[in-house]
Amino acid sequence: MAEAVPQFTPVTLVTGFLGSGKTTLLQRLLREPAFCDTAVLINEFGEIGLDHHLLERIDETMVVLQSGCLCCTIRGELSAAIRDLHSRRERGAVPPFRRLIIESTGLADPFPILSTVQADPVLRHHFRLGNVITTVDAVNGMRQLDTQPESVKQVAVADRLILTKTDLAAAETVSSLIERLRRINPTAPLRHGTGQNVDAGMLLSGDGVDGNSASRSSPAYLPPARHDDTHGGRSRHDDDIRAVAVTFDGPIDWTMFGIWLTMLLHRHGNAVLRVKGILNVAEAETPVAVHAVQHLVHPPKYLNAWPDSDRRSRLVFIVKGLSPAAIERSFKGFSVISTPTHGAPRGELVAAR
Repeated sequence: MAEAVPQFTPVTLVTGFLGSGKTTLLQRLLREPAFCDTAVLINEFGEIGLDHHLLERIDETMVVLQSGCLCCTIRGELSAAIRDLHSRRERGAVPPFRRLIIESTGLADPFPILSTVQADPVLRHHFRLGNVITTVDAVNGMRQLDTQPESVKQVAVADRLILTKTDLAAAETVSSLIERLRRINPTAPLRHGTGQNVDAGMLLSGDGVDGNSASRSSPAYLPPARHDDTHGGRSRHDDDIRAVAVTFDGPIDWTMFGIWLTMLLHRHGNAVLRVKGILNVAEAETPVAVHAVQHLVHPPKYLNAWPDSDRRSRLVFIVKGLSPAAIERSFKGFSVISTPTHGAPRGELVAAR
């Protein structure tokens, strides 16, 4: 018996620079049982080579695959394509998909795609943002990060990083690239995508189909350990990309925190590429996960439990061209601690470069 369609269908974005393996990854995923209730929006059918998996063509833009997935060509505006999918699902004209995957073009800045879901007044009542999965080419990734600003943004906003073509790259090249990816995005789980199927559960965990995934309390939500860059090999193109981790003691006043974060993103939203964290909110029995991409703030999630005994609130900002001091100044402008210890909020700012 098919499961019910969720109230808010998660939208997963598969992104990555040209030739980084998005299509290969998507082909693998569409054969996984976990993806049998998925709709996929891609640019052209020919790019993904799905002909031998086709079961039924609904019209000139839409086919049903043997796996049960629904695959569509994006023609015109993305928001119109998603609205059309939703309308067909409501009428019973297509299978009742429970998640939507969008494969972006390799040159795409991911932010406009993500903003579509929340900016469209129809879509935001039926869809919400899921995970961002970014593929990175182990052979060409370092050069692309040097020369293509879009590739840096694709890495920075990722929830999951998939390193492809590692069998074709020298071990030292792969190691250097991983170090650089970790400087840009220290929170996203990273997996190699060569030689075996990427675990579908890892890619989907926390995308919210179940509405309250414990995986949101995984280490991906915790700030990186403090460390100093002593390697001396950092590219100049990474100089303005950094991870800033904020931890503070005491229960959080939710209203004041919301005002602080809203004002920070309003002032510096273009420079704040990503925000992730877990908060100890006053009056809440379990932690609250927060998540934002530039100006887009996901609905907060109440987690089932704390990941460990540490009850401090922890936030990670991935910023471009924004100094840690700017975040510190904005933090000090608000008393976000509900019941301050020793009369004042306490915070620690950690910059990882």
